[in-house]
Parts: sequence; C-alpha cells; structure tokens
Amino acid sequence: MTEPLRGATRFARVRARLEAAQPTAGPAAALYEFTLFVFKQGWACLFGALMLALLLATHFFYPTHAAIARYDFLTLAAVMIQIGMLAFKLESLNEAKVILAFHVIGTIMELFKTSAGSWLYPEPGVLKIGAVPLFSGFMYAAVGSYIARVWRIFKFRFTHYPPRWTGQALAVAIYVNFFAHHWLPDIRLLLFTATGLLFWRTRVYFTPFRSARWMPLLLGWLLVALFIWFAENLGTLSHTWLYPGQRDGWTIVSPEKMGSWFLLMIISFMLVATLHGRDDKDGV
Repeated sequence: MTEPLRGATRFARVRARLEAAQPTAGPAAALYEFTLFVFKQGWACLFGALMLALLLATHFFYPTHAAIARYDFLTLAAVMIQIGMLAFKLESLNEAKVILAFHVIGTIMELFKTSAGSWLYPEPGVLKIGAVPLFSGFMYAAVGSYIARVWRIFKFRFTHYPPRWTGQALAVAIYVNFFAHHWLPDIRLLLFTATGLLFWRTRVYFTPFRSARWMPLLLGWLLVALFIWFAENLGTLSHTWLYPGQRDGWTIVSPEKMGSWFLLMIISFMLVATLHGRDDKDGV
C-alpha cells in the first residue's frame, strides 16, 4: 500500500502511481521492479547528480570573463537548486535539514584538509571561507541528502543491528581520525576492523516495489563509496578541486580513496540515523 499523498513530495505522488501498476508475473514483473529500483535510486541522488552536472558544465562552458567567478556561480547555483527542490516539493523539509547539517560538517573538514595541503581549490572566488569555496559543503551535503532520501524511499529496516551508541562512537572516532592522523598514527585499519566486527551480521532490507529485498549493510556502504569515488574522479577532471599529484595534469584518483569514502559513509549513515530518530533494533 502506498503512503498517503496529502502534503507529499512530488516524487511521492509519481511513485504512488508507478507502484499502483500491475505488471505481469515472470520476467516482465522482474524488469518492472528493476526499472522502478533505478528510478528511485536516480531520484534519491538527484541533488548530487545536479551538482556534478554543474561542475562538468561550468568547467567546459563557463565564460572566461564572466561577471562572477565560476566558484561563486556554483555556490549560488547550489543554493538555487536547494530552494527550487523545496519550492516544487521535490524534497522534504527534513531532507533539507540533513543537507544543512552535512554542509556544516563538510565545510569544517574542508577548512582543515585544505590548510593541511590534502587538496586545493585552484580558482578564485569571493564566496569563500579561507581557501574553501562555500559550494564545497554542498558536495558533502549531496551524500547526506542521498542517504536520507534513499532511507525513506526504500523504507529501510535492519536486522542484527548493533546498539546505537556503538555506531555513534565509531562515527565520532572516524571523524576525529580524519583530523588527528596528521599528527598521530592513522588508525583507519583499526576503524575498518571495528566496523566489520560491529556490522558483519547486519542486513538492510529495502523495498524497490512490493517485496522487501536485502543485502549486507557493509556491502551497501561499499557500493555507495565506489560510486562516490567515480563522482570524485569527475569532480577532479573538472578541475573544481585537485589533489597535489594532479597539479601538473589530471590523473585518476587513487583507489585507496575509496577507503576514506567508506569511512565517510559510516559518519553520514549514523548522522542520518540520528536525525531519523529511529530505534535501530532488529526489524526496524
């Protein structure tokens, strides 16, 4: 049964009509479910997809002598996308709150990482904090937006989920290590191990159509980290930000960065879980 549509987002109305369809049994039904799965995934990552499209489009087509710098245009465009998604009910207010929270967390990390020389933003702009253009926080927000939206759209529930405080403590340790490893030993191998021990039995159940499907939660995080790594390669290809080894010419981002994105996924997931206010027990 579909959710009530009064006050629903535009996507919820479209989804309700699609889920009311009656595909035939057999291959046709399987194909319809897969198509609906792809549609829902695409909608969940709409904010991130629009931001990535902007990075590429402005790299190739933005006028050299425009009235405002490319970075400032990206910041204003990101704000307009956010306003438009709320105005046209493409996104809920709660999802916008998630984006704001991730924007703050991401900007703090960007300020530190750029000062430490981990990466740089090579172009000028006015809408900055230090060397960090304000649109950069939206890139982190896109990850949080995706998790919040996919959680709701696919009606996530979990089994064998560890006590909530353990996941929150793990997320805090990961976030601290992103900063502290510049002075102290990098404990990410320990963090990977702790993640595996805590979540190796956890399954996430999701509903693409009428039947709930499941996968190991660790696999889900890994797949999302892989797609973020692909997106990061496109972001550096657009010269929006560059790693030190890319200053003299673009090269593929090291696959080792997928480990960083995997750990970031855990921070993102735990924050969204907290904002959802859910009790992460079996069957949630």
